[in-house]
Amino acid sequence: MAKELQDLFVETLKDIYYAEKQILRALPKMAREAQTPELKKAFETHREETEGHVDRLQDIFEQLGKPARGKTCDAILGIIDEGKEVMEEFKGAPALDAGLTAAAQAVEHYEISRYGTLKTWAQQLGMQDIAKLLDQTLQEEIRTDQLLTKLSLASVNKKAA
Repeated sequence: MAKELQDLFVETLKDIYYAEKQILRALPKMAREAQTPELKKAFETHREETEGHVDRLQDIFEQLGKPARGKTCDAILGIIDEGKEVMEEFKGAPALDAGLTAAAQAVEHYEISRYGTLKTWAQQLGMQDIAKLLDQTLQEEIRTDQLLTKLSLASVNKKAA
């Protein structure tokens, strides 16, 4: 049986679904460890957004008539592990928030890549409603990345220097 774009689309949806669930588990710890109130708030806000991302993905699986099930995503596990290392190695240090911000941006860049790809594939497969849902999440991920950049430039990196 030939694998087609539709199959790849569903497999990639499973990947990002798993990733979002892992991110949901990591964000509260990152928020607790963050030293600056702005970064703490950014992590808490993004956790709420991520719950919405999971809900949207569940809606997409439902529209496709597929169970909302993730598949292990080694990429996101590696990125999250890097963040855990930063939290352990820099706990209480001036550079902690800079490291947390960098780890969070690595997560965002992974998600932006995945959601951008999924949106394009959905459009190519004629799934305009699903493409709109994916674009909604993509735009939220881009805004979060921009906020993290702003926090880095405004305060987090200066405190670490």
